[in-house]
Formats: sequence, structure tokens, C-alpha cells
Amino acid sequence: MIYKMYGWFDCRLRVDLTAGSVQRENIGDQVLRAFIGGRGLNDWVLFQEVPADADPLAPENVICFAPGPLTGTAVPMNSRCEVSTIGPHSNILGDGNGGNIFPYRLKCSGLDQIVVTGSSERPVYLWIDNDEAELCDASALWGMNTWETTDVLKKVHGSDIGVACIGQAGENLVRFASVILDKHSSAARGAGAVMGSKQLKAIAVRGGKSVPVAHEGELKLLAGEDRRYFLTNPFQKETVSRVGTHHGLGNWFPGWRNNTKYLSSDEVPQQIHTEAWTKFQTGRTACHTCPSFCKDVYTIPEGPYAGETGSAMEYEGIHCLGINCGVEEPTPIMVMQNLADKYGMCVIPLGNNLAFAKDLFARGILSPEDVDGLDLSWDNQEAQIELIHRIALRKGFGSILAEGEIGAARLIGRGSADYSDQVKGTGRGHFPPGIFALAHATSTRGADHLRGRSWAFGENDGDLFSQLIEQGFIPSDDVGKLLASEEACALNDCLGRCKGSVNAWVNAIPLVWKHPLYKGLAKMMTAATGVSFNENDLTLAGRRVYLLEMALNARRGVTRTSDRVVQRPELRDTPEGEQQRRQHEEMLTEYYRRRGCDPVTGVPTRSALEGLDLGEAADALEAGPVRTWDGPPLWPVSAYPNGQTRA
Repeated sequence: MIYKMYGWFDCRLRVDLTAGSVQRENIGDQVLRAFIGGRGLNDWVLFQEVPADADPLAPENVICFAPGPLTGTAVPMNSRCEVSTIGPHSNILGDGNGGNIFPYRLKCSGLDQIVVTGSSERPVYLWIDNDEAELCDASALWGMNTWETTDVLKKVHGSDIGVACIGQAGENLVRFASVILDKHSSAARGAGAVMGSKQLKAIAVRGGKSVPVAHEGELKLLAGEDRRYFLTNPFQKETVSRVGTHHGLGNWFPGWRNNTKYLSSDEVPQQIHTEAWTKFQTGRTACHTCPSFCKDVYTIPEGPYAGETGSAMEYEGIHCLGINCGVEEPTPIMVMQNLADKYGMCVIPLGNNLAFAKDLFARGILSPEDVDGLDLSWDNQEAQIELIHRIALRKGFGSILAEGEIGAARLIGRGSADYSDQVKGTGRGHFPPGIFALAHATSTRGADHLRGRSWAFGENDGDLFSQLIEQGFIPSDDVGKLLASEEACALNDCLGRCKGSVNAWVNAIPLVWKHPLYKGLAKMMTAATGVSFNENDLTLAGRRVYLLEMALNARRGVTRTSDRVVQRPELRDTPEGEQQRRQHEEMLTEYYRRRGCDPVTGVPTRSALEGLDLGEAADALEAGPVRTWDGPPLWPVSAYPNGQTRA
């Protein structure tokens, strides 16, 4: 019997770079229903296909690209693509989420997923034109930055295509290099270095197909409600669409000045406060199908980059490249944001490593001779910009920082790891026990705010968050809030939907403001796919994805000891520090108990995995980890490629 699928195409493109082959294959309706798409679909492939002891930069690693079942439909905010691999900076799950036109074109080419294996002997790019796909020579593109690469591919194949590519940072295997989608969207956590190791420069795609929908009229009605909310809600209209994540500079806690002082919003200098950025703005832009226009278009006003435009200057860029590094002037922050996009680097680990180096320099742990004679004083913005170039091109001390937050501390030594805030490879600062510290500890891709933290904190949803708690849709305790938030964010990344520039429940879960928690989404998924989804199905899907990720990491040696609370030496060795660690450990025990993990080891239990139809994962875990996780296997610095033209 021929079974027609809706929402999904039931099609994966498998690219074997070693063999130089490209072929389409079915995924299977059971897998699609269980993992939905995007993040979940990629997780399942990584768990099944990447050896537990594989070096992330070796051909045995796999990189996956997947939109979701709502991508390409009438539902807004769904042009997102999950890019997943084993992260070279962490040696655990390394996935990023990017938007713009690329995810839409990918889905409309008839694909639910791309899986890339092996390694090419020469630079190549993947060209997809609806039903046709081929590997093309990329020798002329190698050495170009992401903006140049995108422009060249559009000139060759047409302006209507989407492009995901790497810059020089990916080519030089900078361990936190990103894949850049359509020039300004960064899919982070080291996927760019994995593409570089495989000599895959880019994926260019034209997609003109209509996504099959089971109940088109019903889906359009639901999508219309969703869209109208964002077009009429005062906060979305007057704040998100006007200043985007710059809102956070006046309303969140915007960073650790000089990597030490945690600023309140009223301590942020006026020249980089929320409204100050509007003077550089020349327009607003949005990912495909998004009504919010949360991203700015800006022009650099002065200096050697004067007149250059950029886009999507986010709160994270200002926070990590600016405030955390002691840079509090807008122009150099804009310059650094553009360099990160061109070279293909995530601003979070880039900024974290720059702040780490400046902190060590200020403490005397690093001398001028250690850093190639650069003056890494906090207020020296020129040296920081120069160091970004050297990181991307792996020159001198820049190649040390290119090793990521674990690797750099190992190579520097001298007790420097005490001043690195990383948890499982990524840093988000140091916090006392509570939602922030617990969320950073349990995040499956290293310390992170987008795995559930911001939603568990409920800072961006006004009265909605408290109403969801009062009505029993979200638990009232901190551990319960985080569990629910992690599952909601996992489910969102499976859908192909944006979590929202200000990390709100109304973005992450469609129609949650009207049909909580997953009732509205269940209606959408049923209308899109024809599968009768209910709220419990979706709850279990989010839970299944999160526990599978914990199992994937456990296979690579991650245990409870990795889920640490970050403490600096001045607190760590005090009675107060010991008390805080006890508090964190108590919360962690409760978290494991309710997540379905052994509270002693932090590893998912067989009963929890089998309860989510993950018996294969339970079997794999019983074989035990290959080693104890302690970060990525580092190469000699001299073994990396380096150089190319400065951006």
C-alpha cells in the first residue's frame, strides 16, 4: 500500500563525502512521529551512527541539517534549521539553530534532513536544485569568507537560493566555528569546524515545492491566529519588532563586566543601552515567514570599516564581545560582530575566550610575550579586534584561543582553568545555586540559555508564565520549571520554529497563549501531518529528545561530575562555596530523579529510556562509556591548517 505523508516528505539526503556520493532515502513514519524533525531527527542519527570514541574532527563524525514539519507551511516563524554534530570544542552533542531563507528552501526542495558523512579529498560544496543534488568543486571558494561565498554561489545558481557555509574559521578548524546561514544567522557549537574537517565549504539549495498539508484550511486558520498575535500584541509590536534583543540590555542582567562584575541593567553604559543602538539602525529584517522583524540592519559609522553594513546585532554579541570583554563603545562591537559572521564564529565562545584571555592578562597569568606582544588590557579594543583575526586564521596566540574554552585553558595551564566558566565546553558565567546554575549544568550542549533556562526563569512572558504555573501546566518549583522548559525547547527545535528573539513561551510553543500548553500545537501538528497528535504525544516527544541527548553524552563519558556549578577560587575554597555546592548537588539529585537518571551517576536509566521507546539507547549505555569524558581530544597546534585572507 502506498502511504502518503503530510508535513514531512519522508526524505533524507545522504551525502558520503569519502565516496563522493549523494542519494535520497526514506526516513520512516515511526521515526518521524517519534522525533518530529529538526533537533530530534538529528539526535537519533548521531546516536546511531557516530562511534562513541570518534574524534569530532575525524571523518567518522557526522553532521546533520534538518528543518521541521511546520517549516514551509502557513505557520509563521518556522524557517529554522537544526545543525547537529559532535562538537569539536566539547566532544559532546554540538548543535546549533539557524534561520533565514536556507531552512525554507531546504524543506521546499523535498527534504526533511541532510546527513553528511566521511571526508572529501578536496574542497566541495553541495548543490541541491529541488529533486537534483550533486557535489561540486569548491576550490575557488576555499579561503573566502561567508559573505563572499554566499554572493558567489548566488551569482552562479541564482538569487533565490539559500546558502549555509563556513568561512576561514571553519576551514582552519577553529573549534567553535559556526555554520553561517544566509550571511547573518549562526548555527553554533562547532559545526563549522566539522564542515571544515570534511572539506565541505557550503550547501546551496533551491526549493520550489509546496509542502503537503493534510488539512490546509484548518492549518491556515490556526496559523492566522498565531500570526495575528505577533502583529497585534503590544510587546511584540512595540518592543520586539522595534529593538529586538537589545531589549535585554535594559531589562535583563547584561553580562559580566571584565569577566567579573555582574551588571544590573541600570549599570549598562548609556552608549550601549537599549535605545542607543537605534541611531545606527538603517532598517529591520526577519527570517522567512516571521512577522516580528526582530533583527536590525546597521551601518558602522566610523573607522576603517566605516560604511560597512551588518545585520542581527544581538544582545549576545553586545554582552559577550562587548561588556564581558570591557569594550563599551558601539563601533568596535559592530566591527567584531561582522568579523564573527564573515569568519564564521559564534559570538558566545568567541567573546568568552577573549574575556578569558583578558582576565588572565590582568591577573598576570599571561604576559605580553605569551600573547604575541598584544596589549590585552580591558579597555584595548584594537588589540581585541586584532586577536579575532588571529583566532580565525590560527595565528600565534590566536591558535591557542581557537582551541575553545576547555582546550585553551589546558594549553595555557598555570591554574588558568580556575577562571574559565565553561560547563561541558561552553561558559555562561558563574551563578549561585538556582535555575541559572542548574540549567547551565544540565544543558545537553554545554552551559546554555536556549536549552530552557530563559523559559524556566519566565522573564519574557509577562503574566502568561505565572498563569501557566497557576493553572498547573508548568510545575511551581525550580526543578519542575526547568524540566518543563527543557522539554518545550527541545520540542520547539524539532518543529523548525524560532524560540523568539526574547526567548518567550509564546514563540516557542505556538498558540500557548490561547490553548496551553501543547493543545494548540497538537491541533497544528494534526492539521499539518494528518497524524492525530495529542498533548501527551508532544510532551513525550520533547522528553524523549532530551533524554536521548543525555544518553548520547553519557556514551561519551559524561556523568554527574560534569554537571558542575561554576565557582571561582575566591568562593570555591570557603565555607560559603562549600554550602553552595551542597545546594546545587541537592537540586541536581532532584533533577536526575525526575528526569529519569540515576542520581548517583547522572546517566539515564533503562526504565526511563524504555518508557520513551528508547530501548536501543538503554542497550548502548549498558555497554558502558568508551572513556571518562574530560573534553575534546586536542591536536598539536602545529597540526591545524592556518592562514587565508583576512576579512
